[in-house]
Amino acid sequence: MNALAGVIFHFIGGFASGSFYVPYKKVKGWSWEAMWILGGLFSWIIVPPIAAWITIPNFADIIREAGASTLGYTFLFGLLWGIGGLTYGLGVRYLGVSLGGSVILGLSMVFGSLMPAIYYFFNQTPGKHGIDYFFTNSAGICVMVGLLVCVLGIYLCGRAGILKERSLATLSAEAKSDYNFGVGIVVAIVSGVLSACFNFGIEAGKPMADIANELWKAANPNEGEFLYQNNVTYVVILWGGFMTNVIWCIYLLTKNKTFSDYGKSSAPLAKNLLLCALGGTTWYLQFFFYGMGESRLGNGASSWILHMAFIILISNAWGVALKEWKGVNKSTYTSIIAGIITIILSICIVGLAKTLE
Repeated sequence: MNALAGVIFHFIGGFASGSFYVPYKKVKGWSWEAMWILGGLFSWIIVPPIAAWITIPNFADIIREAGASTLGYTFLFGLLWGIGGLTYGLGVRYLGVSLGGSVILGLSMVFGSLMPAIYYFFNQTPGKHGIDYFFTNSAGICVMVGLLVCVLGIYLCGRAGILKERSLATLSAEAKSDYNFGVGIVVAIVSGVLSACFNFGIEAGKPMADIANELWKAANPNEGEFLYQNNVTYVVILWGGFMTNVIWCIYLLTKNKTFSDYGKSSAPLAKNLLLCALGGTTWYLQFFFYGMGESRLGNGASSWILHMAFIILISNAWGVALKEWKGVNKSTYTSIIAGIITIILSICIVGLAKTLE
């Protein structure tokens, strides 16, 4: 029952993440940096402490009493992840929801699984697997096979992007939009690698989540693990993410002189504000539900990969719905579909590994 609940929570989180950029695409008359930083205020500063306060009323005390090492590493990985989150927006802008989401999240799935394992190889912790687990244990080998299949899926998605770029001459101006495969694929690789740091940030902030879990279990005996224990950790991780993004967006607003976007008479201010708030809040909900799923399945390769799988599935469904691949030739469409299916297949293989543990 716990496993089923965990899968459902991860699906809801994946749906939120795969859908959050859709409201941003409806924003009119604002530059990317103008809408991104405004939505980010909801994602990183406004919504996380509200969610933590509702679920963990004493979350501020837990943060104040946490060790400097716990706070420092959690913030650091949030800072690095913030670069990944920032470039995710750029990657989606240049590659589209479908291709951008597949490449970025596929890479994040790979590195999010391996980075904690490398850490725990050198810092052995009960209940955690080191990198040797993926080469010496049948379940671990199965996970590694799944990751290699994922790399193949990423390659197929990249190939689809190249084919799409070659066929742009035959597409409409609307279909071309901001598409730029060369810039987009570099941004996507950086984003995919650094986005995986969020999972490591959760690991670094685990002592705070453990305190929240212990307090809840003391007040609610025999009721299992606390669903919302990670909400306190998210507050610190997202402080780091906010710092990275706000510095970059202020730089762009200054450089491009786009602070004036907020006062444009031609831009629907109230509607744009609402869309950014909706996009930012929806973005945060991915981790709100990820924490719930993780409390049922356990934090590690299985939870992270399952979360990524659902995000890839939903983001590509939106890509089809938004007609990002409309008008491309058959080989291009076949390549992106094959890439999506291959990535999902890799998730199934990794899921099988959990049954072998």
